[in-house]
Amino acid sequence: MGCNGKDRNLYLLPIDILPKRCYNNNMKKLIKDNAVAVVFSPGYGAGWYSWNNSEYGPELVFDPMIANMILHNKKEEFATYMAVRYPEAYSPGFDDLAVRWIPVGTKFRITEYDGNEEIEFFNDVEWLEA
Repeated sequence: MGCNGKDRNLYLLPIDILPKRCYNNNMKKLIKDNAVAVVFSPGYGAGWYSWNNSEYGPELVFDPMIANMILHNKKEEFATYMAVRYPEAYSPGFDDLAVRWIPVGTKFRITEYDGNEEIEFFNDVEWLEA
């Protein structure tokens, strides 16, 4: 199974047959009502994306299994999945993670201050022009 985003029921698959890391726009995402589930850590303490960016890139932000576990409060499954799939990842803890639904194709970035991550949209930022 590749990173083609066609497997809508990815959360039902056993961990050992999941594709390895994918760092492109074709990575698997949880999409509902034309919005993508984005996982981030909105509380102070430790960042989810910001503290794992160099090792896992955006994969942790879009991982559909992680998003589903958060949405359905599957705390024990989350711990097992993280240990198997992302053994080197830093996790601020299940209770510190949140899912935000962002319309497909929307440009955004995750900013961090003191572990508190926020989602910033491209069109909401006043850019300087030279």
